[in-house]
Amino acid sequence: MGIILDFIQYIVDLGAAVMLPIIIFILGLFFRQGIGKSLKSGLTIGVGFIGIGLVVDLLNQNLGPAAQAMAERFNVQLSVVDLGWPGTAPFAWGSDLGLIAIPVAIIVNIIMLVTKTTKVVNVDIWNIWHMAFTGAIVQVATGSFWLGIVGVAVHAAITYKLGDMYKPVVDEYFGLEGVAIPHGTSAYMGVFAKPIDDLLELIPGVNKINIDTETLEEKIGVLGDPTVIGALLGLIIGLLAGYTVPDSLMLAVQMAAVMLLMPMVVKFIMQGLLPISDAAKTYLNKRFTDGEFLIGMDPALLLGDPQVISTGLLFIPLTILIAAIVPGNEVLPFGDLATISFFIAMAVAIHKGNIFRSLISGSVIMYITIWISNQMIGLQTALGEQVGLVSEGTRVSSLDQAGSPITYILANGLNGHFPMGVLIIFIVYVLAVGYTYISAKRGKLYVSDEVEL
Repeated sequence: MGIILDFIQYIVDLGAAVMLPIIIFILGLFFRQGIGKSLKSGLTIGVGFIGIGLVVDLLNQNLGPAAQAMAERFNVQLSVVDLGWPGTAPFAWGSDLGLIAIPVAIIVNIIMLVTKTTKVVNVDIWNIWHMAFTGAIVQVATGSFWLGIVGVAVHAAITYKLGDMYKPVVDEYFGLEGVAIPHGTSAYMGVFAKPIDDLLELIPGVNKINIDTETLEEKIGVLGDPTVIGALLGLIIGLLAGYTVPDSLMLAVQMAAVMLLMPMVVKFIMQGLLPISDAAKTYLNKRFTDGEFLIGMDPALLLGDPQVISTGLLFIPLTILIAAIVPGNEVLPFGDLATISFFIAMAVAIHKGNIFRSLISGSVIMYITIWISNQMIGLQTALGEQVGLVSEGTRVSSLDQAGSPITYILANGLNGHFPMGVLIIFIVYVLAVGYTYISAKRGKLYVSDEVEL
């Protein structure tokens, strides 16, 4: 057992850009795609993730400091810095449940496939860190290793069901047929979008407002082009941060580059994934009736949409503003600001790219996320101290995962701790999930314009 865990740790330490190509290569061989095609698929996906990593680094290294400077300039007094997912994932992998979470999540996936309670075949092993983090936090909250395992298993089951639920959205809006995006903030926070979308549809006048990059480009010409929008938003953020004009212009060009490059690098992942997806579906459909399996992949694939990136950039200053008005909040959004698009990606799709509606549901999403992350400061700090990543006297939190309703509810529920805040989040979240699930079952989660016509 120890040798197996050591091997898993070795693979995990390679990082997603290396781990996924290896997994894809092995899957290609398993699904009888051949050595050459499997190798090409794996390497193409690796190239795509390297590209995404470079673009995300461009965001983190340039947009992150601008956001921090903007918060300081407007005197946003928040003392606990958001570590972001890059700073939080090591907490999960370094915990007692880090490596064990991988076989637990895989076993849950196999059981659900066999019992036909999911169609998601998860190959995104890296993002199991979300489940591992939930289990680790539950263990800290309860003192029980086995309740931590329960936390991992419950989060895994919810994740795969979210992948099933969003199938029409991923198919129709993002055009990723045969793919599921079950992981991370995009999936578990996207459930708030459908009830908000239907509510907005009932308001006369408001239900007619539709803003997206294509509409803007039609009405205002080149100023509505996604690349130009990225440049304008970068320039505005730079000026709000107090940057000089030259530095603000540099940030503008960097954000224009993000808007232009992100869709390009996502295409490499799809080029590598589609042959594997087709081979997997052919293999599985021969052996199982009622197939139509979905390959579970990283939410980074959703960042190829210009509406998602545009809305994410708008949420850089907006998230800081929301953090300043959340009652009792101490968390300063920082580490996750540059990748805020992950939080609202599924919501943007449910709103069919309508940036106006996405700003409304996104504000709700970020408000809830920040409020929960503030409640989780103590538990994440304790976990950080256990794994040796937080020094004594330092307090930390993160928007990604520490701000998750799933982690918050399980940590308190399995500990038998039900203050008013937990009950409210539990009720609101269950209602949002239930409403979205029923909408999906009725075929109303995403209805394309062609069908409506």
